[in-house]
Amino acid sequence: MHIDSDKCVIGNLRRVVTCDGGGPLVGRAMRQLNVLEHEPCVGVEEGRVSYVGSRSRLPAALDTAQVIDGRGMVLTPGLVDCHTHPAFVRGRADEFAMRLAGATYEQIAAAGGGIVSSTTAVRGATDAELAEQTTRNLQRLRRHGVVAVEGKSGYGLNLEDELRQLRAIRDAGESADMHTVRTCLAAHSLPMEYRGSDEKRGEYLKLVTDEILPAVIREGLAERADIFHDKGAFKLAEVNAFCKTVRELGLRLTVHADQLCEDGGGEIAASHHADSADHLEYLDPAGVDVMIRNGTCAVLLPGSTYVLKMDQWAGGRWMIDVGLTVALATDFNPGSSPVANPAFVMNLAVMQCGMTPEEALAGFTVNAAQALRLSTDEWGVIKPGSRAAFALWDVDHEREIPYYAGTNSCLEVITCRGWRS
Repeated sequence: MHIDSDKCVIGNLRRVVTCDGGGPLVGRAMRQLNVLEHEPCVGVEEGRVSYVGSRSRLPAALDTAQVIDGRGMVLTPGLVDCHTHPAFVRGRADEFAMRLAGATYEQIAAAGGGIVSSTTAVRGATDAELAEQTTRNLQRLRRHGVVAVEGKSGYGLNLEDELRQLRAIRDAGESADMHTVRTCLAAHSLPMEYRGSDEKRGEYLKLVTDEILPAVIREGLAERADIFHDKGAFKLAEVNAFCKTVRELGLRLTVHADQLCEDGGGEIAASHHADSADHLEYLDPAGVDVMIRNGTCAVLLPGSTYVLKMDQWAGGRWMIDVGLTVALATDFNPGSSPVANPAFVMNLAVMQCGMTPEEALAGFTVNAAQALRLSTDEWGVIKPGSRAAFALWDVDHEREIPYYAGTNSCLEVITCRGWRS
């Protein structure tokens, strides 16, 4: 629902979950979501929240505002999905069947599947086909409550197609009425034409740092860069050199880290002051101090752990208890996480990563905003000055969002005129 009005009031709500704690929620604060229960309502003026409180105390300035019926439901901030790969043109259900038959991630990749398969499809698609499918993918997320989304490239793996992916994400955000944070993931994998020798590996990374990233910057297509550091991906020395160059270019940084093995990825990301280290199923506790000190968020992606049938789940419980800023994301992609439902990911975080329902919701709101360095006064919260973008849930209590994970309990997303300005 888009409200084309300068002023509106959302009322008749059971609960308003503000997630407002004055910034990202860390440690025990992740369980304190600042919920309003007594005749709660939210007032909006010119795309920003202007009032949060009891209907009986509504400011006179909102007396003539358009009234939106909350139907006795629960209102939360619009969700923030801080790690997705939405610019693909077809799914990989054939690989899904292979995985069910026992094939591993590495075996599928070695057979020409995985990232290679998606790269072939993106390179063969027209601009119109890529834009249409990327828009459909963002709309899938929006239907499940997402209003702000990080979108990565990484299925082009050459100059032209990496730029095409980032343009598609930018344009899809406009079409789907979503805020996008774009990340260049040209260092996702080695394209087939650069495999076979260390010399070719070096040539590809030089292409990324010397040509692709500067072109991205010139066109203003991304704020951040990412690299896949893990078994079968880029090695320690390559990752360190890449991260150093990214920072010199003036881009922000995030790292795929410690998904398939313990390789010091979280600590490496933090040593380069990355926004976040993502996956972290095998995070070494020895690297946590530098992550906390340098403000690197831990972004957990249990959807991919589930789809890949891995036994090792990210330790959300201990990460929260030691003081990391923990966020969640869908990792929506056609191979390892064809999951566009944040509530399902919250369920996995609760059932497998040791988090509480409140912590899971914090992970998809204010903490996800922090992972993207979006203002936590504007995104993932409901407070005066925050963006007028909300998710309305057909539940009695916010704990039921991950509880009813088998269905889409998001009744609708509500945005108001000017919310993205």
